[in-house]
Amino acid sequence: MKTLTPAQRQYLKGLAHNRQAVVMIGNQGLTAAVLKEVDLALTAHELIKVKAASDEPDTRRAWMEEICSTTGAAPVQQIGKMLVIYRAAAKPVIALPG
Repeated sequence: MKTLTPAQRQYLKGLAHNRQAVVMIGNQGLTAAVLKEVDLALTAHELIKVKAASDEPDTRRAWMEEICSTTGAAPVQQIGKMLVIYRAAAKPVIALPG
């Protein structure tokens, strides 16, 4: 799992603000199919929002950790049921500060 500096995290939060969720984790939880969709979305967009159906904060936190460790991404932010995740592409489109 990649780590971000506070300045990078703040910059990515600003970019993510106007974006819509591209992946949803449903009642079945974090399945292999969901992880594959997250990986594809990260490849296409670098910065994505994932909407989680669970009402349990600990479950959502565990999902965020599992997604990031599985895909090699970095957690940006978790607000309620929305998870924001970043992974730089081979040719990065988003230029991170610092």
